Parts: sequence; C-alpha cells; structure tokens
Amino acid sequence: MDKNSVYLVQTDTTVGFSSSNDEKLSKIKQRPLSQKMLQTVDSFSTLNSLIRVPKEHRKRVRNSKKTTFIYPNLKSFRVIKKDGAFYDFMKKVGTLYSTSANLTGTKFDEKFALENCDTEVLTKDGFSEKISSSIYKLNKRKLKKIR
Repeated sequence: MDKNSVYLVQTDTTVGFSSSNDEKLSKIKQRPLSQKMLQTVDSFSTLNSLIRVPKEHRKRVRNSKKTTFIYPNLKSFRVIKKDGAFYDFMKKVGTLYSTSANLTGTKFDEKFALENCDTEVLTKDGFSEKISSSIYKLNKRKLKKIR
C-alpha cells in the first residue's frame, strides 16, 4: 500500500477516506491543516504502542464500540471491531488517518468521494452513509462527551 494514497472505504461507522497522509486528507476536505484528525487502529495492542490510555479509562476504552477517544495529548484514536470488511482492510496496515468522505460540513456525495480518492476499496454491500462514531475526550480522571 502506498503511503500517500487516499482510500475510499466503507468503515465500521460510515463511508470514509483513509490514508497515512493526514495533510492530503485535510486538503481534500478543505479544512485547516492545524485541525487534528483521528486515527483508526486495528487492535488494542497497536493502540497501546501509540498512546498511553489513562488507567481510569482503560476498561471503558476496551469495551467501547464505534467510539473515538481524544487522549490527554490531544491525539484521537478509534479501535476497529474485529468483524467486517473494514477490519480486514485495517489489519493489513495497522493504523491510518480516517475521516468521512465529504467536504467539511456537508453530506456524503459519492461523485465527490470518487473524484478525490486514489483507490476504492469495494465490498459486496457497496457504500452507505451511516452514523458517525461517538467522540469522548479523556483526561486523567474526567470524561467529556464531544459528539
């Protein structure tokens, strides 16, 4: 897999762009480069190699589904559930930046998505817009719901 490629993929939450290059994703979505982007990871062991989960929240993170957590260092991660086509894709790469396949603030537009991706990752079910992940910000002790 090419590090600069942008993949159009049906994630475990919605249709999204995935890439190792977060700047390229920000330019496609026409959002500020300074705005942080979430990373999807294939497992908790990969997550633990990238971030330290506060002890107070370890059980919550491990038991969560379709949930993105923003950690005290302001990096955000979502662990992919181990079933489904997106997990099969993610286990090959381990971690990728991920964002919805639309312009910031707009609905999914398949034409826009196809024009701005380098590679389509097709599944038998095709693409469908679903509910985005929940987002929580974790501090050492506190938990704050963002979305």
